[in-house]
Amino acid sequence: MLVVDDHPLLREGIAAVLATQPDMRVQAEASEGAEAVALYARLRPDVVLMDLQMPGMDGISAIRAIREQDPAARIVVLTTYQGDVQALRALRAGAHGYLLKSMLRRELVDTIRTVHAGGRRVPAEVADSLAAHVADDGLSGREIDVLRQVAEGNANKRVARNLGISEETVKAHMKSILSKLGANDRTHAVTIAIKRGIMPL
Repeated sequence: MLVVDDHPLLREGIAAVLATQPDMRVQAEASEGAEAVALYARLRPDVVLMDLQMPGMDGISAIRAIREQDPAARIVVLTTYQGDVQALRALRAGAHGYLLKSMLRRELVDTIRTVHAGGRRVPAEVADSLAAHVADDGLSGREIDVLRQVAEGNANKRVARNLGISEETVKAHMKSILSKLGANDRTHAVTIAIKRGIMPL
């Protein structure tokens, strides 16, 4: 098992849980994506537990890099985010499991066993969120840029200046964002985007 997370206490906690299982052991730990990719190449662990938000190379990039080396790699995402967009990105990148850190104590061992056996495991609340938004028209890259600027507290005029576009274009993007997210106003749109993982904190 390779455990990848930038928090040492979480890695220690996982190692302690797995130490109670006679058929599991942690071969190595990494604190960021590039280190994980290098360790995977050297050790070829049966299962990788991968955080998404890390300094340097993030978890989704690391999942892609590991799957390029070994298309059969079995990867379980560990995250605090239950947003459907993050889950979808991780699953598209090649993850077989998606586990919220709040569920580690209850679900970790079963999830590892399921994924190791070739199955997939996604928590019900994440699966429900994925299903609820599967037909949604996603935000474009430019709309996400505009929403990021709004999240930083910028008015339309400043957003326009920062992105090198007209204020009318910013207004058109905001109208589209509100419609796509089903948001009442700018603040609501930012809240929805963070909750769904469209725009990381």
